[in-house]
Amino acid sequence: MFVPSALPEAKGVAVKEEGPALPPTAGPRPKDSLAEAHDRVVAGRAADGDPHAFEVLVRRYSTLMRVYARSILGTNDEADDVVQEAFVTAWQQLDSLEDPGVVKSWLMRIVSRRSIDRLRARRVHEDIIDYDPPAVEAASPAQVVQARSLADAVGRALASLPAGQRRCWLLKEVAEYSYRQIAADLEIPESTVRGLISRARVNMAREMQAWR
Repeated sequence: MFVPSALPEAKGVAVKEEGPALPPTAGPRPKDSLAEAHDRVVAGRAADGDPHAFEVLVRRYSTLMRVYARSILGTNDEADDVVQEAFVTAWQQLDSLEDPGVVKSWLMRIVSRRSIDRLRARRVHEDIIDYDPPAVEAASPAQVVQARSLADAVGRALASLPAGQRRCWLLKEVAEYSYRQIAADLEIPESTVRGLISRARVNMAREMQAWR
């Protein structure tokens, strides 16, 4: 979970000792009317400087972003750092988002760029071996067992893919990148991206057959 007080120093962001200079939240709130609101409403409010609306976006997407970052980077610590950096960037740049309704894919692009930048910086492309879907809230024991079974099956299926197929599949299916965006971020031809994703889908379907 994104914790403002734990955010690292970021270039161009005013940061107090206890965290970035997000507007303070005053007093107890009435029943949360934003929790079930559409992304367009929540992101629009956050872009106008509403810190509570931004907290709703954090709660809504931090788990997915962390899972994605961990899948790319391979470690929890780096994933946590990348997600927090991504939220600092998002808070800075939300007012530049033309369509608040696409905030999910926008956040995923930010965390993806951060993750890929880390890979390039350390010049080591680690294998992606885990993809754990977000936990189901208020799930029954049967749903928990099924979710864990699915997570294990997806993890095994991803582990069986070559690294290039894994990265392209995650960028397409989790981060919702276009083929062109994947090609640009990974610095490979778009035709190669299409081929890798096509093969990854076939391989994933075959590996997941037993779970179904």
